[in-house]
Amino acid sequence: MGFTEAVRTVLKQKYATFSGRASRSEYWWFVLFYVLALFPTAILAGILAILFSGGLGAASPASFAVVAWLLFTLAILLSVISLQVRRFHDRNISGWWYLALVVLSFVPYAALVTVPAIIVISVLPGTEGPNKFGTDPLRPERSAEVFA
Repeated sequence: MGFTEAVRTVLKQKYATFSGRASRSEYWWFVLFYVLALFPTAILAGILAILFSGGLGAASPASFAVVAWLLFTLAILLSVISLQVRRFHDRNISGWWYLALVVLSFVPYAALVTVPAIIVISVLPGTEGPNKFGTDPLRPERSAEVFA
């Protein structure tokens, strides 16, 4: 799966789909898109906030840039969470473990363990063949009656 196909799949076809599996290529191409889209807009919003902060109480271009950045981040957030859950499913791990790791990361110093755990799970290859969360996204034609 390539860059444009991964972005199209995540944003159009599987925007809020928490079932099924996501291949590594789908996951990492979308993460690249997310980083390439998020950081330049954040930097632009910060620069505009510094340049146009007059303190007069009137809406400035900086406030519109910050609001646009926040809206973009919120719009993409649901697709990022669903993609991460599907990536966990590809490793044959329940998506509830992702929620547990995210909640646990708010405990002081626990993020030193939970964030690398999420990254390692995302890097590891998925289970070959079908698992309890669906067919293999790389080889959907291969099916077995393993869980019947």
